Amino acid sequence: MIFTETKLKGAFLIDVERREDERGFFGRAWCKKEFDALGLNSDAVQANVSYNVHRGTLRGMHYQRAPFSESKTVRCTSGSIFDVIVDIRPGSPTFCQWLGVTLTAAGFRMLYVPEGFAHGFVTLEDHSSVHYLVTQYYTAGAEAGLRFDDPAFRIIWPIEPILMSSKDRIHPPFADPGIVLPAHSKHDHH
Repeated sequence: MIFTETKLKGAFLIDVERREDERGFFGRAWCKKEFDALGLNSDAVQANVSYNVHRGTLRGMHYQRAPFSESKTVRCTSGSIFDVIVDIRPGSPTFCQWLGVTLTAAGFRMLYVPEGFAHGFVTLEDHSSVHYLVTQYYTAGAEAGLRFDDPAFRIIWPIEPILMSSKDRIHPPFADPGIVLPAHSKHDHH
């Protein structure tokens, strides 16, 4: 596995190290030992799948509050998505910054999302599926979310989200008492 740290500390892009021949390729998509060597949370307890019928479907921006914070390893298994994470760890040098990456089924690339980040995506194609490994069980009382269009982050989505849950439409504006948000959130998208 090939791990590349992003500009958001603790968040990694993960590529399959391919062993190719005339049949195609073989590679590792998960290795606890490699996650542990980098200090990443390798204690996955649940695997989730999201299937999305329509292009422009938005899911996010989701996270679980402490003590149920979770890390996620996300991979697109059909179609393609624009996957976004936001650092909401108070005191982090990248607090309120976001990162967006395109994940495709054909690319086999994954995104490791550490605890303390909100996560969401918009589908770039019809019939896109996403597979997540998560390190916490779903805990209804701890679930929380951010608005996909919150001005605190200024996320630039490559397409306009057109379909989302009613819950995702009504997340409150981001506010963290005692913390002054930066005038312009830095961003990076691929």
